[in-house]
Amino acid sequence: MKKIIIILSIVTGLGVITSGCTDYLDSDYLFDERMSIEDVFKNQDYTNEWMARAYAYLGNGYLQDVASKKEVPFNFADDMYFDGEGNRYANWKAGRYSESGLNGEAQGIWENAYKGIRQASILLEYIDLNKEFSEVEITDMKGQAHFLRAYYYWIMLRTYGPVPVVPDAGIDYMKEYDQVAQPRSTYDECVNYIENELIIAAEMLPLQRSVEALARPSRGAALALRAKVLLFGASPLFNGKAPAEVAAAMVDRGGNPLLSPTYDESKWARAAAAAKDVMDLNFYTLHVAYFKDTDAIGYPATVTPPYDENFSDKDWPNGWKNIDPFESYRSLFNGEIPANENPELIFTRGQNNSNENIATMVLHQLPRTWGKGYNSHAMTQKQVDAYYMADGTDTPGMNSMYASQPGYEGRYDSRERATGYVAASELADYPELGPQGAGVSKQYAKREPRFYASVAYNGSTWYFLNADESAEEQKNKQIFYYRGEDNGYKINYSLLTGIGIKKYVHPDDISLIGGSYNRARIRPKVDPAIRYAEILLIYAEALNELTGQHSIPSWDRNKTHSISRNVAEMKAGIQPVRIRAGVPDYPDNVYANADRFREKLKRERQIELFAEGHRYFDLRRWMDAPVEEAASTYGCNIYAGKAMADLFHTPVEVPSLAPIFALKSWFWPIHHTELKRNKELTQNPGWTNPE
Repeated sequence: MKKIIIILSIVTGLGVITSGCTDYLDSDYLFDERMSIEDVFKNQDYTNEWMARAYAYLGNGYLQDVASKKEVPFNFADDMYFDGEGNRYANWKAGRYSESGLNGEAQGIWENAYKGIRQASILLEYIDLNKEFSEVEITDMKGQAHFLRAYYYWIMLRTYGPVPVVPDAGIDYMKEYDQVAQPRSTYDECVNYIENELIIAAEMLPLQRSVEALARPSRGAALALRAKVLLFGASPLFNGKAPAEVAAAMVDRGGNPLLSPTYDESKWARAAAAAKDVMDLNFYTLHVAYFKDTDAIGYPATVTPPYDENFSDKDWPNGWKNIDPFESYRSLFNGEIPANENPELIFTRGQNNSNENIATMVLHQLPRTWGKGYNSHAMTQKQVDAYYMADGTDTPGMNSMYASQPGYEGRYDSRERATGYVAASELADYPELGPQGAGVSKQYAKREPRFYASVAYNGSTWYFLNADESAEEQKNKQIFYYRGEDNGYKINYSLLTGIGIKKYVHPDDISLIGGSYNRARIRPKVDPAIRYAEILLIYAEALNELTGQHSIPSWDRNKTHSISRNVAEMKAGIQPVRIRAGVPDYPDNVYANADRFREKLKRERQIELFAEGHRYFDLRRWMDAPVEEAASTYGCNIYAGKAMADLFHTPVEVPSLAPIFALKSWFWPIHHTELKRNKELTQNPGWTNPE
C-alpha cells in the first residue's frame, strides 16, 4: 500500500507527504465502502468502475479539446471567438489572466491530468490480481490504461510544455520530501515516454471496437496519437528552433534546457513514419456522402465544384464525380452519421466530454431569435478569408487588412473584394446559396464547399427542422446580422464580427422551448478527437520538411519505412483531403517548393480542422503565433444597418478584441500551488514564481 499512497500524493502535485502507512485505500469517491486495494482489483465490477474512473477525467471541463466558451478556451485562437462571459475572450486574447488561468484552469488541467495518470497507473500495477477477467480482457484493459496514461501526459505536454514524468512504479513514501520531489523532464524525454506507452498500448489493443465500446481506444487510436505527439516533437518550437528568450527561460533548476537546443531532421521522418503506420493499417478512410439529387429542406443539392480535369470525371477516391463534397464535410461533425458508421473517426471521447460540450458549442452558435441560442460563438474575417474560391483560387481581398504587416508577405490578395449582392433573379447562377440567397454579398458566393458547411455568413439560411410551428417557431430562415435585424448587434451576446459558425450544426438543431435553453433539441454529436484527415495532413507536413533519406522502423518493427520528401507521397497525404472537399489540387510548383507547400499545408489545417482544438497549439509549434495571434481581429462593421450594406461588408478592426502576444503566451502557467508543493518545478517563460 505504500506505493498507492505516494502515487496519489506525487501525481496530484508532488505535495508534502503527511499520510501514515495504512492497509486501506480511501476510495469513497468510487465505492460505498472501504476495502484493500487487493480486494478492489479481485472484483470484476469494482475493477470496471476503476477503469471507468480513469476515463472520467477526460470528461473534466479543463481537459477538453472541442469546447465552448464555458471551458478553457484553447479552442479559440485567431480563427473564432466568443462574446459575453465577462469579457473572458477579450481577456484571453489580451493576456489579462494570472498564474491561476482565467478561472482556476491552470491548476485544474494539471491536477486532473495527473489524477488520470494515477488512476491508470494503479490499474496497471494491480489488474493481474483479477481472476474473473480472461487473459484477453486483462490485456485489453492494460492497453487502455497505457493509452490513457499517454493521453493525459499529451494534454499536459501541449499545454505546459515539459512536465515531470512520474515513475510508473511509484516512490517510497518513507523518503524525505526533498528526495521525492521531481523536476520537469525534458520535452524529448516526455515525447519518448509517451511514444513508448503508445507502442505498448498498440500491441495490446484490438484493431476494432464494438458499438458499445467506441469511446475506448483501439490500436489505431494509439498509433494515431503517437503520430500527433511525434509531429509536435519535430516542430520548430520543440526541435532546436525556439526563440532565444523562450529557450533561455525554459530550463530546470540547474539551468539545463528543457527544449532541445539542436535541430534534428530525423524527428520529422519519425512523425511521417508514424502517420504511415496508421495509413498502413488499411482500416480508416475519409468519410464521404455520395451524391443525391435532392432539394429537400436542410439537404440541398450538392455544391458542385467547377470542372477539373484531374478529379471531376473520376469517382471517389480518385475524384469527386459521385460524392457530395458539401455534405461529406458537414455530416462529419453534425451528428448526421453515428460514430460507428464513420470510417474516419479514429478516436472520440464519446461521453467523456464535459457537459455535452459540442451541444453547448452549438447552443452558443445558434441565432438568438429563430434558433433560440446565444448567438455568441463567431468567426473572424481572417478565417473567412482562408477558405478558397470554388476553383481553388484565393478570394479577392484575402487578408488585405494585413497587407502592410510583417509576416504576411505573399499571403494576401491585393484585388478589391467582390461587390454587389445576389438578386433573386440571379439565384440560378449561385446555387450554392440556396433558394433563399437573395441579398447575400457576392463576397460569400462561389466559395469552396467547406465554406458553406462552416460559415454562417450574413444572409445564410438556417434550417431549424426541429422547430415547433405550433409554438410559433419557424423552419428554414434566412438570417441577417445587420444592425436593427433580430440577430444583429445587441449590447449582450452579439456576433462582434457579424460572421457566425455553422460547423457542428445539424439541420434539425434548435434550442429554446418551454422557457429554458434546451440541448435536447440539438442532435447528439461526438467529438472528433482524432480523425483520419488529420493523419493524412501530418504525413504530408512531415514529409515536406525532409531534405534527406531516412529509414525508420514501423511501430511493430515488422518492416522499415523509407522516408523522404517524395512528392507522390505528399500528394497521398493532402490530395484525398482536398478531393473530398471538392477543391482542386495545387500546381506542381507548389509541391516543388518546400516553403510554398508549408504555407499551403498550414492553411489546409486551418480550414479542414477548424474548431477542433488544433489552431491554438499549431500556431505555437510552428512559431507563427507572434504574428498570427498578435494581429488585430477583423470582421464586418456590425454597427451598420441594411441601408449601409456596403459599409457592413467592409472589414473593420474589432477594438474590443484587441490581442497581444507576449513571452508568457507561449505556454500555459504552472499554478503557484504546484510550484510550492514541488520545489524542483520551474515556472514557464513569462510567468511568476510564488513569493
